[in-house]
Amino acid sequence: MSHIKIIGIGDNGKESLLPTYKKWIYESELLVGGERQLSFFEDYKGETIVIKSGLSKLVELLKSSNKEVVVLASGDPLFYGIGGYLSKKMEVEIYPNLSSIQLAYAKAGESWQNAYCASIHGRSMKGLAQRIDGKDNVILLTDDINSPQTIAKYLLHYDMTEYKAFVGENLGSDDEKTGWYTLKEMQDSSFSSLNVVILSKKTNSPMWTMGIPDAEFSQRKPDKGLITKKEVRVLSLMNMALTPTSIVWDIGTCTGSVGIEAARMARDGEVYAIEKNEKDLENCLENMKKFRVDMTVQHNKAPEGLEGFPDPDAIFIGGTGGEMKTLLNICCARLKQNGRIVLNAATVETLYEASQAFKEEGYKVEITLAQISRSKPILHMNRFDALNPIYIITASREEEELEVE
Repeated sequence: MSHIKIIGIGDNGKESLLPTYKKWIYESELLVGGERQLSFFEDYKGETIVIKSGLSKLVELLKSSNKEVVVLASGDPLFYGIGGYLSKKMEVEIYPNLSSIQLAYAKAGESWQNAYCASIHGRSMKGLAQRIDGKDNVILLTDDINSPQTIAKYLLHYDMTEYKAFVGENLGSDDEKTGWYTLKEMQDSSFSSLNVVILSKKTNSPMWTMGIPDAEFSQRKPDKGLITKKEVRVLSLMNMALTPTSIVWDIGTCTGSVGIEAARMARDGEVYAIEKNEKDLENCLENMKKFRVDMTVQHNKAPEGLEGFPDPDAIFIGGTGGEMKTLLNICCARLKQNGRIVLNAATVETLYEASQAFKEEGYKVEITLAQISRSKPILHMNRFDALNPIYIITASREEEELEVE
């Protein structure tokens, strides 16, 4: 197999390399890299391979070769680079250069040991709002689609004006350009395609803890109250057993209260919500902006539309729309191993129907009856007003018994 060195290189090409690294490159028999990296070595005499796609084929080629190989990578090869992939497939030696993050923070004059890093290079920006909300220091790796202008527009949609942005363009090259911008200024400016963005929080962000008060949500009027009440919402979310990376379905999302809180808990996961009522959907979208949650919402009547969602780790069902058995059959079939389904029922008939349907699917059912009363002032005293009782049905797949021989 080849002897492989992976060498990080800066935007200023050969000037960024130690003499030893340049010596290794020219003494190698095969030089691998992107078009930009290889363009710095037009005088190279050996064989070259341009990396475009299909890294698995590159691995096969390198494993079957006996040549001295150097792979060129941008900056630090182990930071969103090819080094991480190749080092898992074969033995390599890695020699990093300065990363774009190090250069950007050096130019910005700010420390970055506590920075939150998110790559939106070649990836969707979906869910970025809840992932970065409230963080003091954020670095974003961009691309031509997710440009600084697009990022600014996205953040302004969620009113994240507490952030000031630093953009570093062509860092380390002769065309380097850096500067601080407000989000509005960044939205109205143009930038080189090679850039990174730092977001630095200059004022406080709005804060919401789990159990957001009902009155904070936009709700349908005059039918105000079509919302999963705070106390029931908290119990339901607890029973869903969410992790930071959970994929969640919120069926019958209405105002979006459960989906929004789920997204704020599963910040590195995804939430997919569906709602049949157009007016409720409008409120949901408004609430998403307010609470800085970028979840996927569909106007449809479940189970229609669920086929486009990825398999979930947890499902919340706030309403079945009269399609109980069909809906639960699909949910049970799609739920991932060790996942949970939480269904809220306001009537004993719905409780019975759901319990029977889950049992037919081979699911274990646990039921909590939530009877909540809230204090209400009367003169100089307090009394309690009862909310409608809610049955919180939690379903999980029965573990298969192992046969002992």
